Amino acid sequence: MQRVISFFLLFVAVLGISCRHKTKNATTMPPLKIEVATAQAEQMVMRYEFVTHLKSNYDAVVQPRVNGYLLKKGFSAGMPVKKGELLFVIDADLLNTTLYAAKAQLASAEAQALEARNNYERAVPLAKLNAISRTQLDQYTAAYASAQSAVESARQSLESARLQTGYAKIYSPINGIIAWTDAHEGDYVGPGTKFSILTTISNTDTLSAELAIPTSLYMRYAGAERTSYDNRDLLSDIVLYLDDGTTYEHKGSYDYTKQNISATSGTITLVVDFPNPDQRLKAGEYARVEMGIGSKQRLITIPQQCVNRMQGVESVWVVLSDNTVKYRRITTGETIGDRWVITEGLQEGERVAVTGSQKLHEGAKIVPQNAE
Repeated sequence: MQRVISFFLLFVAVLGISCRHKTKNATTMPPLKIEVATAQAEQMVMRYEFVTHLKSNYDAVVQPRVNGYLLKKGFSAGMPVKKGELLFVIDADLLNTTLYAAKAQLASAEAQALEARNNYERAVPLAKLNAISRTQLDQYTAAYASAQSAVESARQSLESARLQTGYAKIYSPINGIIAWTDAHEGDYVGPGTKFSILTTISNTDTLSAELAIPTSLYMRYAGAERTSYDNRDLLSDIVLYLDDGTTYEHKGSYDYTKQNISATSGTITLVVDFPNPDQRLKAGEYARVEMGIGSKQRLITIPQQCVNRMQGVESVWVVLSDNTVKYRRITTGETIGDRWVITEGLQEGERVAVTGSQKLHEGAKIVPQNAE
């Protein structure tokens, strides 16, 4: 029994020594090496990104101006066409007949005008000699004027006939992508027929993107004094990112603001244009558009890694002057690149922990490592 008691006392003594050793080690643990960053204040424009699709900014409707049978279709649907390229040819036989008749009418009118002029020129000296009456001179004068008017009318008829004949060939009014046509060779086309519209051409020189901006965001930067229909100076540095992630080489420009605010989504739609000189962009293509909204503001930013989020609460570990850390709740705004905009909770120049947030506790001592 005495041996058991001695063994027990020895065990308690060893345990006490071990606990004291662990406590001593815990109190002498070296401070953690933590990367820190400094809250920076910068004058910058807030940038926002929108996911959208590109579209043709307008379509040209190709309509025949004259009636006739379609003789030729000179394009492939869905392919690019150039301005001035021949698209359709309509049978011009009937139009040519009208043209020939107009030419003959002009020739007849000119012959009659020549006779009337000769009669007038002979009558003038005779009237001075009183060889003919004043009334007869007036008749020759009126006949000559009427003949001149008839010539002008015949010329106009001939020009109209020429235009009508020219309308038998239909050319592309713009550069773009041409759609399918339901009309086939041999169909009777023209105004008042089944084929009063032959096709449409979507412009590809410039493509547009519609950006739906929440009205709350719009009002934040636009201000109450701005008219909601003129937002040219509200947007800046409009950049397009293509579906493969590459940056499009041409910057965008503001075009117009759509008339109505969406009642369902509470957004105002701004339309921006992108030049497409190399036909690299395609209508319907997915794209990301990034742009600055509003004027420059003084903003506090920190790296995104500094911000901890848990159950809707945002916080950082602030590094004090004695290199101890303090927990602090903050409010973030938008992101700019890899940094958060801090709207509440931090001042310019304050240091925050970038790494090791899971190991930190209130008042913990650290060895700051510059992360920037």
